Amino acid sequence: MPTPPLTFGCSANIDARGLAEFARRVEELGYDRVVIGEHVQDGNPPRPTLLALPLMAAAAGATRRIRVMTGIVIAPLYHPVLLAKMVATVDHVSNGRLDFGIGLSGQRGTRIEYDILGVAVETRGRRANEMLQVMRRLWTEEHVTHTGEFFQFEDATLLPQPAQKPYPPIWVAGRSEAAMKRAGTLGDGWFPYLFTVRRLKESNETVRTYGEAAGRDMSTYHFGVVQPTAIADDPKEALALAVENVGRRYVTPQRSAEDIARGLCITGTAKDCVKAIEERVDAGVRDFVFTFLARDERGVREQMEVVARQVLPNFR
Repeated sequence: MPTPPLTFGCSANIDARGLAEFARRVEELGYDRVVIGEHVQDGNPPRPTLLALPLMAAAAGATRRIRVMTGIVIAPLYHPVLLAKMVATVDHVSNGRLDFGIGLSGQRGTRIEYDILGVAVETRGRRANEMLQVMRRLWTEEHVTHTGEFFQFEDATLLPQPAQKPYPPIWVAGRSEAAMKRAGTLGDGWFPYLFTVRRLKESNETVRTYGEAAGRDMSTYHFGVVQPTAIADDPKEALALAVENVGRRYVTPQRSAEDIARGLCITGTAKDCVKAIEERVDAGVRDFVFTFLARDERGVREQMEVVARQVLPNFR
């Protein structure tokens, strides 16, 4: 059985007003997808945030080839009928280029968005499971009636159905065993963030086990990763960026900021980046989304260019 090809994408951590131009540049450089996440309200006091599906519609309109991915939509904050309709709409706008990444969030300062929308954060996992089952029916059936723990409706027919058949690939993000089970049984991809290489390997094996136990064909499954990455000619400079952007945010009494950065990030020269990608491929990863760590947008774009020209040709 042939191994699925490797794919590489870029997270669009930029001002939304520059998204169209950024997406076009991602496409020109030969990446496979552009990715953006969302929050309704991130923290209190909050930082400015936007929603992923409207942004991906904008990115789709600016490009022709690359896939556009929500990384992630916080699914439990939505009603499944409305979310299914929005996804189908963006899939048509993109001419079938949408990857639908979903997650739960609800940790740290982001719990407030559950509170202001009146959604009990403790129910987010069960709510997401029910939503995924319902949305798959809404994308493939007519006259759908559903009576569940959280949602009830009668005779829903959402036309047109998605451009992709049977529906856009669903990539499930998360860290827990429950998320891995959700990914293996209800998703088409696994999309973890801030995992060491060892944990990536273990989680990929767990997701595959859940999928196979459910009788699913895992040969075309998307084993992805959101990969924080800092590339520089000077490895010390790259590590400093990773410490500043990731290590200090997750430091613990047991592990220093530098240890955290080394474990969770790709850092170093372009050659170091190639080796780090190879380690993750050996751990089962097939779909990479780089989050470039930099002090400003110019630094993000410079690293994006370096990886496109010096790293990706080693994997094409």
